[in-house]
Amino acid sequence: MPCYRCGARQTDPVRGASPWQRGVRNEAQVLICPDCQRMHDLDLDTCSTCASTALICRLGEVECRSCGAVRMARSEALTASVAPPPGLSAEVEAALNRVLGRA
Repeated sequence: MPCYRCGARQTDPVRGASPWQRGVRNEAQVLICPDCQRMHDLDLDTCSTCASTALICRLGEVECRSCGAVRMARSEALTASVAPPPGLSAEVEAALNRVLGRA
């Protein structure tokens, strides 16, 4: 999954925790690259209880990692289709060809 703001692709960290951050935007889990994390207007969803942006979205629920509040995600957000990033299918095909030894 690329960064939702700039489209940069996540690479494996050398060692330790990834510098990428998770967030929730429009009721969907997103990744934020280290460069975009420096911006102050990330436009992420906030917790209705404590106003934190430290949210995670899973299995139809949005949970605040700061205060522990859990709420159901809006149903229209769950059914909305998210278009894959441009060029993703070509990248996947090229990776499969490399792994499977296809010409």
